[in-house]
Amino acid sequence: MKRALISVSDKTGVVEFAKGLIENNFEIISTGGTYKKLQENGVKVTEIDEVTKFPEILDGRVKTLHPMVHAGLLAKRDNPEHMKTLEKLNIQTIDLVCVNLYPFKETISKDGVTPAQAIEQIDIGGPSMIRSASKNFKSVYVVIDTNDYEKVLASIKNNENDLALRQSLAAKAFRHTAEYDSIIAHYLSDLNGEEFPDVEVLGYDFHQELRYGENSHQKAAFYQSAMPSEYSIASAKQLHGKELSFNNIKDADAALRIVADFDKPCVAALKHMNPCGVGVDDESIYQAWRKAYTADTMSIFGGIVAVNREVTKEIAEEMHKIFLEIVIAPSFTPEALEILESKKNIRLMTLDFTKSQTADKYEYVSVMGGLLVQERDTTVDNLDEFQVVTKKAPTTEEMKALLFGQQVVKHVKSNAIVISTTDKTLGIGAGQMNRIGSVKIAIEQEEQAEEHKPLIMASDAFFPMDDCVNYAAEHGITAIVQPGGSIKDQDSIDMADKYGIAMVFTGRRHFKH
Repeated sequence: MKRALISVSDKTGVVEFAKGLIENNFEIISTGGTYKKLQENGVKVTEIDEVTKFPEILDGRVKTLHPMVHAGLLAKRDNPEHMKTLEKLNIQTIDLVCVNLYPFKETISKDGVTPAQAIEQIDIGGPSMIRSASKNFKSVYVVIDTNDYEKVLASIKNNENDLALRQSLAAKAFRHTAEYDSIIAHYLSDLNGEEFPDVEVLGYDFHQELRYGENSHQKAAFYQSAMPSEYSIASAKQLHGKELSFNNIKDADAALRIVADFDKPCVAALKHMNPCGVGVDDESIYQAWRKAYTADTMSIFGGIVAVNREVTKEIAEEMHKIFLEIVIAPSFTPEALEILESKKNIRLMTLDFTKSQTADKYEYVSVMGGLLVQERDTTVDNLDEFQVVTKKAPTTEEMKALLFGQQVVKHVKSNAIVISTTDKTLGIGAGQMNRIGSVKIAIEQEEQAEEHKPLIMASDAFFPMDDCVNYAAEHGITAIVQPGGSIKDQDSIDMADKYGIAMVFTGRRHFKH
């Protein structure tokens, strides 16, 4: 008779699984709560200390860490010396391990959990058994996922010596313990204030397979952090429309980053990870929508829209007139949902925007052969930090517009230029190889807009020469905000003074590559 050791925190389906094993000539060994659950449900089961001949000690911290368990798992069945050793020591083989681990992740996700409470949920015996069984997968089934119960039972029932299945289960088990350890490592590192540890271990769970990547010939998948942020596209609920694409996800993520910077009603429209229109209003989300839409009625076509208030019928009626890929908001009124759901291809998603301050502190960018890690640029500049460097100071209205432009420009790909009023972008220049190129694109867009005053220009980095200021002055810009820091700052200041433009330095660059 073969033997299975079952010890699970998640007891979903475990009774049926154990009964299925018994039907296939397995003896069941178990521990603690699992033993009790199986016994109460009529499963013939042997308690672990009858196998080890040693009691559970230290409040259950030590129960399966024993040669009777691990020798039974690790012995090579095709190695005569191993089998002789087991016979000599009266150790029986264990042919299946079914284990899932103490709920460490779930524990630390709760409010008010102390480090002492968290540490008690670090599983030791479970990962040890999983690793032993996985190492000897040629002879031992290792089952860590309730979704695999039926598959394993079918293999056993059909008497299949399915090495590929065993190896697949072992790989899955090692991924499981690796992720488990990564969560613990991050938790302890955070407690200790370690920002960049000597080894970076990351855990991500499969979220969905994507139809393709950036282009149709590229395979792709979407993974969610093992400790998911509540404010993320991965945590959003999709109400309508086909599955998200690779590019949809990146664009939606960029949109969420923009609206997170605004407490007022805000709408951000994006194309290719750059905003094409951002609007805010003191009170009305509809007015914020109108500002974002009219900022660039051409580029919003096929775009992604993030709305940080409920989408109303009034907004939905206007959205319905154009093609949008995604609308993501805290909620939709029933009337708005009915209007937008009549469009087959639009994706409608909801997310708790009040959780924006809990978003991930760090971001990770892959490069060939490595990984870049940095703090997200969550800094929102304020007027108190602005230094007026020209003879003319900005008016109160211009200063308000400068602050708005500065909040938007950090979300635009470098070289980045934003032309705006106090509450609406009018022209955005992104990703050019020289800054004057971005200035010209932004101003060309602005000149097609309906409103023009006050007209300010925000730059994510300093001007390397005075041509940007000169061009801006010739096209009606009245105030400029930039970080400063160029060896030719004075040339730009002099050019601004020549045209009577107000210019302020922030002392902080906002590159976005």
